[in-house]
Amino acid sequence: MGFFSTIFGIFGFGFGISIGLTVGYILFIYFQSTKVEDPEIKPLVDQDAESLQRMLPEIPNWIKNPDFDRVDWLNKFIELMWPYLEKAICKTAKNIAKPIIEEQIPKYKIDSVEFQTLTLGSLPPTFQGMKVYVTDEKELIMEPSIKWAGNPNVTIAVKAFGLKATVQVVDLQVFLLPRITLKPLVPSFPCFANIYVSLMEKPHVDFGLKLMGADLMSIPVAYGFVQELIKDQVANMYLWPKNMEVQILDPAKALRRPVGILHVKVLHAMKLKKKDLLGASDPYVKLKFNDDKMPSKKTTVKHKNLNPEWNEEFNLVVKDPETQVLELNVYDWEQVGKHDRMGMNAITLKEVSPEETKRFTLDLLKTLDPNDPQNEKSRGQIVVELTYKPFNEEEMGKGFDETQTIPKAPEGTPAGGGLLVVIVHEAQDVEGKYHTNPHVRVIFRGEEKKTKRIKKNRDPRWEDEFQFPVEEPPTNDKLHVEVVSTSSRNLLHQKETLGYVNINLGDVVSNKRINEKYHLIDSKNGRIQVELQWRTS
Repeated sequence: MGFFSTIFGIFGFGFGISIGLTVGYILFIYFQSTKVEDPEIKPLVDQDAESLQRMLPEIPNWIKNPDFDRVDWLNKFIELMWPYLEKAICKTAKNIAKPIIEEQIPKYKIDSVEFQTLTLGSLPPTFQGMKVYVTDEKELIMEPSIKWAGNPNVTIAVKAFGLKATVQVVDLQVFLLPRITLKPLVPSFPCFANIYVSLMEKPHVDFGLKLMGADLMSIPVAYGFVQELIKDQVANMYLWPKNMEVQILDPAKALRRPVGILHVKVLHAMKLKKKDLLGASDPYVKLKFNDDKMPSKKTTVKHKNLNPEWNEEFNLVVKDPETQVLELNVYDWEQVGKHDRMGMNAITLKEVSPEETKRFTLDLLKTLDPNDPQNEKSRGQIVVELTYKPFNEEEMGKGFDETQTIPKAPEGTPAGGGLLVVIVHEAQDVEGKYHTNPHVRVIFRGEEKKTKRIKKNRDPRWEDEFQFPVEEPPTNDKLHVEVVSTSSRNLLHQKETLGYVNINLGDVVSNKRINEKYHLIDSKNGRIQVELQWRTS
């Protein structure tokens, strides 16, 4: 009986399962709704931003945001250069991280932290778009959207309490929106002195972390904790307006900021040659550095004298004592016509030791070319004394931010007054009807000063500076800035105005410094950039 009971039990179980599946299927078909509606389909243009982001999470920023430009060319460039960029970035990262690690490890009683391996792998980051800001300052601001799913290998060895542990970072994913500022822009390659990096939002960072071969990120609690900890720490250090600064060039040399004063005393000249047909010459001396845009310093004119005595003193600002050269030119003054040059010579600043007065007796030459045969002819001599006084560190300043502070007015300025400084930088889209050889007239309280003239240029750059001593703040005054073109060839229209602007000076008195572009009146599209400073004692 036991055998038959088993057989019937198995048969009953199989039969019951079959009957149950059949009945279930019939009920499912019977109760299934026969009314099926077509899905609602909307075009992408009708979707809101949140729905689009959910459907297409990898949309690049240049599609979502019109302020971002597409930079496929940059991604191609990075892809080709990545084998070399990767090595350079790793070297720079080590140099940046080393002092930070050395500063931090004593707080945690760690003996040492060293990079055993540091490679960024073969997969370069990609730029999803880039936003560029245009300002009137000497800077370039960029905001790239960066995504990087790389295969780096970063192994760090940590030694503490006589033990050694290795930590390995793998499978790194980083999504960043940094702000990169290159400033100040300078006339030396690579044309910027510092890089400032800030984060505009918290970064997304995902990676694998192996300690002694075990993957710590496989622990759910540790994964979330480490992710948030890294985001918060990075944000605390670099979230805008905080930034990381990387110095590329020495600011003092790159900006050619003043590093000292050269005191020049023009003593006398000897045995000068006659230039006037009816008598002796009327000599005077012009002094300037070879690369300086500032006007030359001039001595007084000694009339009808071939052995003049001046004993006059001048101060010149030194920006690079290793390369600058002081040029001395002796001229014969003429009441009418061009002044004739009687001779010249030059002194390199490397010949002058700091804080020591040195006397030079120089033969006057026709040119500074040592192979010029005309230099063999005697033209007389000139005697000068030079003293170079370098600034100390406090006077020079240590960073770019300090260069943006406004200097004080010179000694002797009235207590309620100051110095109005006008720097004419450049202009765009200026065009004359008959000619375009622009220069700028700057008029303040009836006193007029002019920039140099630039021939045949609709976008001239002057970078000329003018100073107006004022006994009281010019709160209610206006500065007249006029762009003028002149031509000696066009006799009927030798001079014409290309546009002008009147600038209220109340703002510069309040803010100490303004640097703006102004639309020129009586000009179709012309603009001019003028920087104003108000310096007080």
